[in-house]
Amino acid sequence: MAEIPRKLIVPKNVTDALRTVKYPGSNEDIVALEMPQEIRIAGQRVSFSLVFQKSDDPNIEALILECEKAIKTYVGEEVEIEDNIAVKYIHDMERPVLPNVKNIIAIASGKGGVGKSTVSVNLAVALANSGAKVGLLDADIFGPSIPKMFGAEGDRPAGIKIGGREMINPLEKYGVKFLSVGFFVDTDSAIIWRGPMASNALKQLISEGNWGDLDYLLIDLPPGTSDIHLTLVQSVPVTGAVIVTTPQDVALADVVRGASMFQSKSIDVPVLGLVENMAWFTPEELPENKYYIFGKDGGKKLADKLGLSFLGQIPIVQSIREGGDSGNPVASTSETITGKAFAEIAATVKHRIHLRNLQMAPTKKVKISRK
Repeated sequence: MAEIPRKLIVPKNVTDALRTVKYPGSNEDIVALEMPQEIRIAGQRVSFSLVFQKSDDPNIEALILECEKAIKTYVGEEVEIEDNIAVKYIHDMERPVLPNVKNIIAIASGKGGVGKSTVSVNLAVALANSGAKVGLLDADIFGPSIPKMFGAEGDRPAGIKIGGREMINPLEKYGVKFLSVGFFVDTDSAIIWRGPMASNALKQLISEGNWGDLDYLLIDLPPGTSDIHLTLVQSVPVTGAVIVTTPQDVALADVVRGASMFQSKSIDVPVLGLVENMAWFTPEELPENKYYIFGKDGGKKLADKLGLSFLGQIPIVQSIREGGDSGNPVASTSETITGKAFAEIAATVKHRIHLRNLQMAPTKKVKISRK
């Protein structure tokens, strides 16, 4: 008799099952409380950590049994879950994250389509060209494009064991270390993840990346404001944010919301400044000509209005699109119009970070409050 194939288990199966487990005395389930962490799946073996506020929590044993029951009920009786749930406490999870990274820079935009990832890649390359040690994390979970822009779509990062921990070695090109969720999913399929799954993917790339010593780690965020942005500021102390926009009014209106999120009292991440992308069109054969097809100086005027530093303008040149498609970032050479523009923005960003670190205390991670 042919053996019946076993069901493929994915993280969503586990988190959906654990949503049925309520914390005693609370109306919230343990996934909403972010108690299950570090979910691992190996065939039919499922393991994860269950994080409690206090080591003397009286519900520890009962919740472990409830979790095992939920996994067996909703994922499958054949799942190996017994003795695979590790108990951890909040203070255990507070070990320094990215201790050898000096500055963590969030690259954000109010809306999609403004060239945020293009700016992220080329700013990273320009910073590396200046002699800095640079990393780039593609946190645009639903539209990862960093692998393509570095010409690394078919590549896969290698794993390495360090101090008993499984880590991921970032790839490196043009002097930039980089990781993306795009390395771990089918590029031909849409990524349909709920908030907790996307957040866990980001946490894993941050905490398990073997980043080493870095002067700057740039994090390319999804457009708008979402759970990913909150996960980032709760996971690491973000030095500052760079906002990317285009000159037209529809893009500028969303910048205000994006900047306000970082500057809100609960998050309190300094906005280093604003980059205006697609500032004008310049034909490569007529480098002195400027055609303001999206309006003139919209980003610059908005930065002045909001009291933000203006970091610079990037023109529309065909080579930017070609470089992104071919995996050859235009910032790899400062001899072109766009290469020079990114080099100047990189220098301005470095100066803004230097001033920020002189004048302000280090940013702290946003604390999660649970009632």
